[in-house]
Amino acid sequence: MAGRAQQLAHLEHLGDATKFAQKIHALIPKCSLLENFSPAEVRMLAHFMDVYRAQPGVEMIREGEGGDFMLMVVEGKIEVLKRDKWNTPQLLAAVEAGRTLGEMSMIDGEARFATCIAVEQVLVAVLDREALARIIVEQPLLGAKILMELVLMLSQRLRVTSQRLLGLLDERSQPPVNVL
Repeated sequence: MAGRAQQLAHLEHLGDATKFAQKIHALIPKCSLLENFSPAEVRMLAHFMDVYRAQPGVEMIREGEGGDFMLMVVEGKIEVLKRDKWNTPQLLAAVEAGRTLGEMSMIDGEARFATCIAVEQVLVAVLDREALARIIVEQPLLGAKILMELVLMLSQRLRVTSQRLLGLLDERSQPPVNVL
């Protein structure tokens, strides 16, 4: 598995996220991960993150590649694409400022589920597994809060996905219409 530095080497590294803490805090109304964070907690979290800039068309995350980091979109828009059984990319979502990507791979280290490509210039704050482990050790209350918010966020996404799957299954199991 390629390391975070190698996977993000094609992006412009802008340094640690501390100088972007105010912008990150402004995302709270749009960011479920941060919705219960104080300005001081956001500043503390920013200390453990790095910020990168990417131009339109740049691949941020590649489907099938390993990963140990997540992205928080600070500015801009990213498309999430998943390859279908014919290997054709299908648009799953367009993600704007305040949304996060890559949480599952950050937590479990498994391959990326989808490809994420910048649609316009984007700024992303990156949190990797090593930094999350440092937060848990150095700032245990903040670490617990981040983990709880990640669990809630992923649980909500799983519920939405399950509902969509049930809807598709219901559509497929409709009895045939009698036209006689």
